[in-house]
Amino acid sequence: MPTRPVPTERQKRLGAELRKLRIAAGVSTEYAAGLLGLDRTKISNMESGVRVISPERVRTLASNYACADPAYVEALVALADHRNRGWWEEYRGTLPSGMLDIAELEWHAVRLQTVQTVHVPGLLHTEDYARAIFASVLPPLSRLEVELRVELRMARQRVLRRPDPLSYVGYVHEAALRMQFGGRQVMKSQLEHLCSESERESVSLRVLPVECGSFPGAGHALLYAEGSVPRLDTVQLDSAHGPEFMDAEAQLAKYRAHLEWMALAALPAERSRDFIHDIAQKL
Repeated sequence: MPTRPVPTERQKRLGAELRKLRIAAGVSTEYAAGLLGLDRTKISNMESGVRVISPERVRTLASNYACADPAYVEALVALADHRNRGWWEEYRGTLPSGMLDIAELEWHAVRLQTVQTVHVPGLLHTEDYARAIFASVLPPLSRLEVELRVELRMARQRVLRRPDPLSYVGYVHEAALRMQFGGRQVMKSQLEHLCSESERESVSLRVLPVECGSFPGAGHALLYAEGSVPRLDTVQLDSAHGPEFMDAEAQLAKYRAHLEWMALAALPAERSRDFIHDIAQKL
């Protein structure tokens, strides 16, 4: 199997999960290598995501690691299935890999929840609103770089429009609804678009009014992607240096609690739609 200089987050996650299984089973890299007829360095490369591993080899390792969770094993096998090239791969080499990792994470999730405090949720952006955000990046991006990012942002939205649309819950703070990225008319159109998209059966958009006061994780943009099994859930946070991905159980528990807090505090979906519509009407 070939190696890759820069593995994707999905590939690194598969390797990390296989390493967890091996350690839990008390198995050495030498033993694992013997199972596959490889040398130990190739096992290390597989566990770091640098080396491709086939679905068959995943099954062999999981079986010999005595993994008793068949649903989890099948989920790992799916991670190793590289037969279908994702649509995001057409941007490989022209956009930062972290952006493509987010698109891949969203596409393979079974449910997404997001919390946004400065911008409205990315999967619900209009082109003009997205363009205004990317045009404000420092250091400044070229016009081509801005347009490529806008194009990718729009393409990511197909996850909500495919035949099996993803279940999506967006929590957005009132402050994000009042910040006029791109100016008054761009923001008005964006808010109207939010109201329209929130009518989708698979989309739930809920507003946290400023009157709620303090809230957990203030300032952080959060994406919680549920995997096909809970053990493969992933949290993605935005940072000035690019996206950060987390999957340790303690981290997942922390952000699940964060989302549970938001679910209790935010306005219901219908009241949120009225709330957004009212702000749009006043622009």
